Amino acid sequence: MKKNLFICEVIFDIDNKRVEISRLSQQMASPDFWEDNAKSVQVVNQIKSLKAAVCPWEELHSKYKELRELFSILEDKDKDLIADINKTTDKLLQDLEKLEFRTLLSGEFDHCNVIMSINAGAGGTEACDWAGMLFRMYSRWIEKKGYRYKSTDLLVGEEAGIKNITFLIEGEYAYGYLKSEKGVHRLVRISPFDANKRRHTSFASVDVIPETENDVQIILEDKDLHIETYRSSGPGGQHMQKSDSAVRITHLPSGIVVQCQNERSQYQNKQTALKILKARLYQLERQRKEEKFARQFGGTKQKIEWGSQIRSYIMHPYSLVKDHRTEYEVGNVNAVLDGELDGFMEAYLKYQRIKIINTLK
Repeated sequence: MKKNLFICEVIFDIDNKRVEISRLSQQMASPDFWEDNAKSVQVVNQIKSLKAAVCPWEELHSKYKELRELFSILEDKDKDLIADINKTTDKLLQDLEKLEFRTLLSGEFDHCNVIMSINAGAGGTEACDWAGMLFRMYSRWIEKKGYRYKSTDLLVGEEAGIKNITFLIEGEYAYGYLKSEKGVHRLVRISPFDANKRRHTSFASVDVIPETENDVQIILEDKDLHIETYRSSGPGGQHMQKSDSAVRITHLPSGIVVQCQNERSQYQNKQTALKILKARLYQLERQRKEEKFARQFGGTKQKIEWGSQIRSYIMHPYSLVKDHRTEYEVGNVNAVLDGELDGFMEAYLKYQRIKIINTLK
């Protein structure tokens, strides 16, 4: 218990969180605190989030100290006390196990919503169909978790599937779970589009970034933005867009392009596109810092590119889905494609946690 409580203490950064709670609490005590409603709500939410990590750990640590004191005065004749201690110990171990799992989702942005993009690789119809299959897989997983999602941009394939899609996913710890999916996904199967029934290999890339929150300051200047409007592509007939409501924004310094066409108005599309742009710019800046750190200290950063897949889905000549980072594998490909992804996500989170623990040794 002592060892595991220490690991949780370090990963949750309990000491620094206590200091931050004290600082924010002093702000709340200020007479003019509630004059700025937006800022006050943000501070209250920050304190709530910090306490959600600190309080469970403090409660378990307090119970552990009580148990240790009881154990120090225990004698063989105290049968009833021994039974109570055993019962309390079992309960504490269960609670500690739950807390340990929360350390898997203790990253800075793990609690955030997600902006996910799926892009078909080279290979025409085959790759587009595979990208469509991945979107269906994640849609099923999202529904099973009770999350919500909405598409902001979609380009369908010429014959089947999709060329690319961007969608927002809302749910508790959505990024914490889905960050494991970032990378290249490879499919091996007998192609339904090949009259000769030959085996084909298809690739699609998945990009996952957290939706930045209001306290993350990304300043966008008008001179750096090229904003275009165009008519949304959608179903025909009475539902067809008759105005230029879709929005495409190019960030000139970085070259990042985002677009949104699925909201009801041009204003809504613009706001959603700006939200995605801010998230991508923030992620770009984080990556630059990580790469600079890696160069300074001799580390390397794996590139995400075709051929460096993170996971393979093999439907022929045998059935297997294997994650190449964690070595976790499942023989039922259809179940995985129906959204059974929790095993892969949990294996990745544990893999990341082991790396953190190894740095503490």
